[in-house]
Amino acid sequence: MWMLVPVSFTLKLLSAFVQHLGSMWSSLGTLFPLLGAAFWLAGGKKSQQQRGRRKPRKPSREDEEDRDLPITPISVNYHFTRQCNYKCGFCFHTAKTSFVLPLAEAKRGLLLLKEAGMEKINFSGGEPFLHDRGRYLGQLVKFCKQELQLPSVSIVSNGSLIRERWFQNYGEYLDILAISCDSFDEQVNVLIGRGQGNKNHVENLHKLRTWCKDYRVAFKINSVINRFNVDEDMTEQIKALNPIRWKVFQCLIIEGENSGEDALREAEPFVISDEEFEAFLDRHKNVPCLVPESNQKMRDSYLILDEYMRFVNCRNGRKDPSMSILDVGVEEAIKFSGFDEKMFLKRGGKYVWSKADLKLDW
Repeated sequence: MWMLVPVSFTLKLLSAFVQHLGSMWSSLGTLFPLLGAAFWLAGGKKSQQQRGRRKPRKPSREDEEDRDLPITPISVNYHFTRQCNYKCGFCFHTAKTSFVLPLAEAKRGLLLLKEAGMEKINFSGGEPFLHDRGRYLGQLVKFCKQELQLPSVSIVSNGSLIRERWFQNYGEYLDILAISCDSFDEQVNVLIGRGQGNKNHVENLHKLRTWCKDYRVAFKINSVINRFNVDEDMTEQIKALNPIRWKVFQCLIIEGENSGEDALREAEPFVISDEEFEAFLDRHKNVPCLVPESNQKMRDSYLILDEYMRFVNCRNGRKDPSMSILDVGVEEAIKFSGFDEKMFLKRGGKYVWSKADLKLDW
């Protein structure tokens, strides 16, 4: 009889332990899926980072020889301000400074570029209409067309700050206005960072299209294809707007701008693969004005001036600035631009870009 007491006590302990173990297992059962999701997301982010930080193409011997040849700045993109009223997550020219050159100095630099062979100037940002409510930009546009008599003067803008009065004052001096629009779904625009509060980005796009027609400015659309719009079909909307060109860019990683510790944006979640970009292009192959630009075509085929009028070299996946053309001249500064003239021509960088030659049906 004395042995039965320990046995019964042992059975009670065992029963309590089993109940406790069951409770623990139930708790772990809800924890395991959460842990699995966390590991999956971490792995996905790592994959995105690896995909976004592709190593740039190693320069060939031919590339090295091309660097020794003189470069003519036929088409220049002048990002005179980094400030912007939008917060696009993939932006590759972010608000790292608030500097804008005095108007007289900017004009002096533009004259140097004209003397070096510039035929087309494109003003960008940041948002170029933000500084001085577009008056600074208007003066530069007028100077380039009226005094420098450049064949082509263009602007890239998000369009949110443009007013009809600007067209009335400066429209005659502008050849092309390119408006950035990444989606025709307003919720997607908000996700990307192009939200305007109560304003509708797509509705504003149509208004700007009308003003361009009224004031005889060629209309263009730029779209960055990324994780949030890669499955969208924009065919009907683009055909209805009928731009002279629809530039379609693959989301690009630039170290120090939208990637890395000192970057103001984190573009990795927006990155898509080359295959996904090609699938988007294939979906829109019947849009006649489509001009596609992959990461490879974009990186080295633009002559970019920053707010200090320094050429920026993107060959190594980041923006390495030259000395300012205001200090050393165009010929010396452009040697450090990393500009690939062959890729510029291959991507269709030289086209009919003067509204006088476009012969549009206004």
